[in-house]
Amino acid sequence: MIPISYNVRSLFVRRTTTIATALGVALVVFVLAAALMLSSGIQKTLVSAGSPDNAIVLRKGSDTELASGIETRTVSLIQAAPGVKKDDTGAPLTTGEAVVVIAIDKIGTTEGQVSNVQVRGVTDKVFKVRPEVKVVQGRPATPGTDEVMIGQGIVGRFKGMELNQGFELKKNRNVTVVGVFDAGGSSFESEIWADIDTVRTSFGREGLVSSVTARLESSTKYEAFKATMESDKQLGLESFREDDYYRRQSEGTSIFVTVIGIVIAFFSSFGAMIGAMITMYAAVSQRKREIGTLRALGFSQPAILFSFVLESAVLALIGGVVGLIAASFLGFAKVSMMNFATWQEITFSFKPDPVVFAASLIAGTAMGVLGGFFPAVRAARVSPIEAMRA
Repeated sequence: MIPISYNVRSLFVRRTTTIATALGVALVVFVLAAALMLSSGIQKTLVSAGSPDNAIVLRKGSDTELASGIETRTVSLIQAAPGVKKDDTGAPLTTGEAVVVIAIDKIGTTEGQVSNVQVRGVTDKVFKVRPEVKVVQGRPATPGTDEVMIGQGIVGRFKGMELNQGFELKKNRNVTVVGVFDAGGSSFESEIWADIDTVRTSFGREGLVSSVTARLESSTKYEAFKATMESDKQLGLESFREDDYYRRQSEGTSIFVTVIGIVIAFFSSFGAMIGAMITMYAAVSQRKREIGTLRALGFSQPAILFSFVLESAVLALIGGVVGLIAASFLGFAKVSMMNFATWQEITFSFKPDPVVFAASLIAGTAMGVLGGFFPAVRAARVSPIEAMRA
């Protein structure tokens, strides 16, 4: 077997072509890792909004809260369902919520450009049903007033989205931001939370809620709860585990980002493989005498083939590591995009993941192996006599 040090020395001798090819592979690995990290971040952001100990109830046939409508008289029936957890006073831990989407001016864009932000009308029990949500600035909104809280994911991204500032919830209905909340990086951080009566009166939804979320005694109580919700066909209700519901909400956006990233990486990979191929063909042409010497010393054709494939793989591995180092910095970045399920703008982050990094690095190395295979075959077929005459 030819010593690996021989291949490493060859890469250093041809610094320019080595760097150019490595950067091509690095770019492909960066794009692929970025797409997979963003897809993973989307799933984390949306799925983490749901808890396995919570159940969400919608009108039967509704895919999202926006399309759902439940009469408020039905909420008491949901509260009385088996498995619903009670608070210290014996009151059921449920929150009926009204969900709408409004258009607000974005900051940092051309004048007049707006984007959709989801508004959630909540009750005073929302923090008990979702204990992971914490107010980090200001205070909770006072029920029955035109006060709102905003998730920290939209602070400063839209006009009026700052503590103690205000905006129009609807035409001629101004509200004031009195608090900013943290929801553990979930999609709730991209929402506005207002008192449920404020939302219902502003948007003509009196007597209705979009959904009811119930805190269960444990996740094992869900099946009994679900059976009760769906047993009365006249009510027309449908129940989901909250984490399953938000997982479904993430699928469309996650698949879109992943497919786009893979397509871009796929076409970019051809350029990277061609670059590796050109580099290795040039190496074979320049090193015919070396190859002839190796053959004369007794190294077999398979040994020559393996050596050149290994050299190409090492070159791609170096590029892949560079691409992953660059991609890792995306973990500090945030990006906002539309959620295809709700048509609201949600702030996502890139989620660094060992599985994503490993898959991207393997893909980059595979490109090097494929790009270097045919030049390696050519090197293995070089005649020792002809090579020594070159």
